This record gives sequence, C-alpha cells and structure tokens, in this order.
Amino acid sequence: MTRDTGRRRGLDEQAVLLVAGLADLAVSTLDSAVGTVRGLLRRSDAAELAAQAEQDLMARGRLALDRYAAVPPAHLEILARHALARRAADDD
Repeated sequence: MTRDTGRRRGLDEQAVLLVAGLADLAVSTLDSAVGTVRGLLRRSDAAELAAQAEQDLMARGRLALDRYAAVPPAHLEILARHALARRAADDD
C-alpha cells in the first residue's frame, strides 16, 4: 500500500509541475507577444505595416486553400495518361 500511495503522489506531483511549467510558458509567451504588439503600435508606419500584414495573411490563406482544397486527379486517370504517353512514344 505504501508503494502505491508513493507512486500516486509522484504522478500527482509530476502533473502539477507540468501544468505549472505550461502555465509559465504561456504567460511568458503572452507577455512577449504583448510587448511586440506595443512596439508595433508605436511605429509611425503602423498603417502600412498592417496593410502588408493583411496582404501576407491573405496570400498565406490562398496558398493553404490551394494546397488542401485542390482535388488530386483520379488514380485511374493518371494511369490512362501514362498509357497514352507510352503508346505515343512507341508509335514514334
């Protein structure tokens, strides 16, 4: 019984330490992000920077949609094209 209780306490302690570490990481990342946003807001070219960021995000979105929304050609269609290309090469 003592071993099970000790093991359970060790697992609980590990879980608490992991959660505390993740929370600390999240807070420091958020603090860094807020500092970066404050720095950007102080810039004189903030409007131009925001417009460029919007264009970049739109381009990234377009690329992501093209990458994941495009339907690849059917497998049999690809095989048929290869067969036609071989026949054309053999005829020459």
